[in-house]
Amino acid sequence: MRSRSTARTVVAAFAGVLLAASMAACGNSDTGGGSGDGNDKIVLGFSQVGAESGWRTANTTSIKEAATTAGIELKFDDAQQKQENQIKAIRNFIQQKVDVIAFSPVVESGWDTVLKEAKDAKIPVILTDRAVDSADKSLYKTFLGSDFVKEGRLAGEWLVEQKKAASGPVNIVELQGTTGSAPANDRKKGFAEAIAANPNLKIVASQSGDFTRAGGKQVMEQFLKANPKIDVLFAHNDDMGLGALEAITAAGKTPGKDITIITVDAVKDGMQALADGKFNFIAECSPLLGPQLMELVKKVKAGEEVPARIETEETTFTQEQAKALRPTASTGVTGVAVAADGDPVPRRRRVRWDDG
Repeated sequence: MRSRSTARTVVAAFAGVLLAASMAACGNSDTGGGSGDGNDKIVLGFSQVGAESGWRTANTTSIKEAATTAGIELKFDDAQQKQENQIKAIRNFIQQKVDVIAFSPVVESGWDTVLKEAKDAKIPVILTDRAVDSADKSLYKTFLGSDFVKEGRLAGEWLVEQKKAASGPVNIVELQGTTGSAPANDRKKGFAEAIAANPNLKIVASQSGDFTRAGGKQVMEQFLKANPKIDVLFAHNDDMGLGALEAITAAGKTPGKDITIITVDAVKDGMQALADGKFNFIAECSPLLGPQLMELVKKVKAGEEVPARIETEETTFTQEQAKALRPTASTGVTGVAVAADGDPVPRRRRVRWDDG
């Protein structure tokens, strides 16, 4: 889902996902002022999945701030991780005759009917962060977000390399995201494809933690009770991994040593855990989609052609890379990451750890 840097971008600063969050109350719509009638502003109706993680909070903030900067009137709705709430919000946007609808679908299936209603109303739809499985691609203009399969594959490939000398079984437990969601389905698929290269790598338990910290802790507690030997945890996002840290520590084990921990996202708390040696590897998933989304909104409103799929540029992080990016105690200045060829990572990809 994106154009990616190749060999030169081995290290990059993790996305500045800890923007200050000024979220709408759960279940409430935030119109951003005005109804969209009687003025020349583009009106965007946006239905967000919810506020289940640090990633989602940063994504919401990015969208709200970018709309303000672009002069776009934003009607924002928090779906509280329920598909029925998103369908209701989209229908409300249609009734309000917004110019463009964008949403991050909580699950992949079940959208054709409401998307057909938007199409009949001649309101273009943009998918952000997550995709839908509709066979009718005319129901939406474009998708903007990450390649979740690749994120899972990168996580698995790193593990294959780390465990290439293993002579016996390596037991893996997997904390999946929300059941039926695109990132959960695709990260699981990519990871499984990658670890198939080493028959010693075995997933012994896999269960949804719903992308939440509390869910990660609860499910990890169950994994630890049911599986006396766990070598690796693959969590589909940082928040579940952070919750799992609590369960692992409470069980008397050392995260990052007794159990190798791999996650996806690279939010601030996740990067801190990586730098502290509690996580071992993170595949980045940038939440900062707001500016790109607003550009797409302007283009589709103007009737311009846009690519059917637009992928964000992302990277991966090891413990050493996270430490290099952490501010020094004496200066508070973020370290300079170095790519494989020895060149510093471009400054636009580096963010202070105290952001947000």
